[in-house]
This record gives sequence, C-alpha cells and structure tokens, in this order.
Amino acid sequence: MTADASDDEFEVIPAVDVQNGEVVQLVQGERGTEKTYGDPVEAAERWIDAGAETLHLVDLDGAFEGERTNADAIDAVIDAVDVPTQLGGGIRTADDAVDLLERGVDRVILGTAAVENPNIVAEISEEHPDSVVVSLDAKDGEVVVEGWTQGAGVTPVEAAERYAELGAAAILFTNVDVEGQLEGVATDPVEELVAATEIPVIASGGVATLEDVRALEEAGAAAVVVGSALYEGNFTLEEAQAVVAED
Repeated sequence: MTADASDDEFEVIPAVDVQNGEVVQLVQGERGTEKTYGDPVEAAERWIDAGAETLHLVDLDGAFEGERTNADAIDAVIDAVDVPTQLGGGIRTADDAVDLLERGVDRVILGTAAVENPNIVAEISEEHPDSVVVSLDAKDGEVVVEGWTQGAGVTPVEAAERYAELGAAAILFTNVDVEGQLEGVATDPVEELVAATEIPVIASGGVATLEDVRALEEAGAAAVVVGSALYEGNFTLEEAQAVVAED
C-alpha cells in the first residue's frame, strides 16, 4: 500500500536515501551534514523484515544534480524487495518516469520536474494511473526545488490543488525547516495541506518520537516517511506501527 486514498490505514514508511551508493540521512537536506548507514539493499531488507509495507527510495545525488547517479544501487534494491516502492531524485522527464515504472517502481516522486512542468504529472498519469507522487518540499512556507536550494514562489497548498487536478496520486510533503533534526514535527502545515486537497498527503520531516508519528496521523496525513529516527534507534518500526494501530 502506498498511501492509497481507498485505504484509511495510516502507514509508516521507512526511508532509504542513497548518496554515493550508501544509505545516508542529511540535516535539512544539506550536503556535508550526512551520516551514513551502510548498504541500501541491507537497509531495505532490514525494514521489510521489520514489517515495512512500502519503501521510500531517494537518489539524493540525483535530486541535487538532476540525473540518477545512484541508479545501480536503487535498481539493486528494487530487485531485492517484494514490497511497493516509491522513488524520487533526479527524475526530470516523463520518459524517465515511465522507464522506472516499467522497471518495477510502483510510484515515482516528482519534485523539480513537476514544478517546472506541471503537465508532466498528467502525461505520466494518463499512461500509468495512480503512479505519480508530487513532492512538495517547503521552507518558510514556500515550495523549494533543486535539492531544496531554490524557492518556487508558490505555497504548498496552492501547488497541491494544482497537482490534484492534474492526476497526482498523492502529495509528499516535507517540512525542510525540521527535516533531519530529530527535534519534532510541525503539524499545522500538514493539517492545512490535508484540508486543501482530496488526495492523500504523505508527511516527512522532523519525526523524532512515537508521539510525532501519532501527531501526524491525527493531523490527517495518510502516511509518514521516517528516516533518521529509525536509523538512530529512537524507536523501532514495529513500535511506530503499533502506536498508530491503537485506535
């Protein structure tokens, strides 16, 4: 399940972010802040063994440089796992996206490409319905692109409404202000986004505790992507799944 609107179950999705062929976590998306966590396939298999139903894969070098420089490492993960995957980072054209979907990725995550050419969402969705997640990364209330280095001049709510009309299956909302800091989440922007769009919102950024996971569920998100908190052992995937299954 990839945060499908037809399924009300809140999902905790582990992140496998890849830089230079290794799993890393960055602080606020800035290069040079990374902490490494080993082989991507080993990380992916560990999360699946722990009960992950979906994996969130990111080619970080691709996000910064605009081309998929970790394709081999990502392909190895896709070959090794049997759960749905969503992949972002360096996907700049509809052909890139379709190739990945036909390669076995379940959903592609578009950030910069969708901001620069919103119609790419409709183009891909027409051929592969329910396959495009639009990444809206926000800093100081503005959508940012190019590896979180440039402002796009639009708010997340304005952007989400537009992409929903173009056929996006979900919105991946990352609050860059709290990303990777393990200092907690900001729920107000998530609630605002959920209220503004009918498609699922997948939250990301700042999760440090089980209370953060629960808070995002209560804010209306369909799922949460968790990276640093899981890798650092703040809580286990099983614990996170249990805390949102208590309802």
